[in-house]
Amino acid sequence: MPPATPPPGSERSFLHRVVLAYGIGMLFILVLAALWYGAEVLLLLFACALFAILLYELSRRMARRLPMRRGVALAIVAVVLAALMGGGGWALAPQIAEQAAELGSVVPDAIERLRAAVAQNPFLHSILSDLPSAEQIRKQLTAMVPNAGLVFSGVFGALGNAVIILCVGLYFAAQPTLYIEGFIKLIPQPRRARAREVLDAIGDTLARWLVGKAVSMIVVGVATAAGLWALDVPLAMVLGLIAGLLDFIPYIGPLMAGVPAVLIAFSHSPELGLYTMLLFLAIQLAEGYLLSPLIEARSVSLPPALTIAMQMLFGALFGLAGIALATPLAAVLSVLTAMLYVEDVLGDAPPKPPDGA
Repeated sequence: MPPATPPPGSERSFLHRVVLAYGIGMLFILVLAALWYGAEVLLLLFACALFAILLYELSRRMARRLPMRRGVALAIVAVVLAALMGGGGWALAPQIAEQAAELGSVVPDAIERLRAAVAQNPFLHSILSDLPSAEQIRKQLTAMVPNAGLVFSGVFGALGNAVIILCVGLYFAAQPTLYIEGFIKLIPQPRRARAREVLDAIGDTLARWLVGKAVSMIVVGVATAAGLWALDVPLAMVLGLIAGLLDFIPYIGPLMAGVPAVLIAFSHSPELGLYTMLLFLAIQLAEGYLLSPLIEARSVSLPPALTIAMQMLFGALFGLAGIALATPLAAVLSVLTAMLYVEDVLGDAPPKPPDGA
């Protein structure tokens, strides 16, 4: 019996499907490669978007409470922030620079004195034997800024990153509709309305989280500096500044901020070191059980394990910048998962919005 002849056009259809499958596979690989090699640029753009959301939210609230246009409110917010950063930097820069330079030498010396003090105790000596040497600490402190991540490296690179975040964030905040609508046009028309809903939900979540986090950072920084000054711990101002900035990173940030302060205090006396540990413990307990629940109640409740896992992943890939941006990235992923998968794919009811939203 002769073999059946394939229907006309079947070979062409098969080749078309093969070419289409290979094309989609190559496109997927190219997208992954672009994400991998351009990840630091995308991370920098995400930081710009975060700053833009903060500016937009502050200007929106000002325009809502005062009879003015949002553009005027944005200009006022930008001028006030520039004045605060410029005036505060001009007034405090000499003292902070002096204390920061002293911090780089005090911390390694404190570790050496602590190592010598416990050398006579076998149990403590075995625990502290893994501490790095003073020279290693100095090298790590020197390399901390160049390895901070994002696009540029080095001290001037960190300033370049900050300038890009400030300028691009201001442009985003001035005309958010321009960029949002440009992105929406890349979405197929039947899904554009849903895309707008998702972007609005992400923006609202990040805005509430950022405003609350800014308040938390200021409270932690001021409380830490005041407490260290009351305890007569050296370098109280720069240590308070470090504590406030690192409070942006939950769980890991407070630990990173407390280590140098405790080491410096222990180098003066064990009692002062103990009081410093209690001070940081009290501040973090108040922040963790009072401020953070209020922030999460008005934004998004992230599981602690997810936050820590994201910090470990992005920290391993992008350094300190990845750790700092891990929490807002986790918030974005939480919104995307809830809306695009749980609601759209699984068909479940949308989760209850946070209190005060």
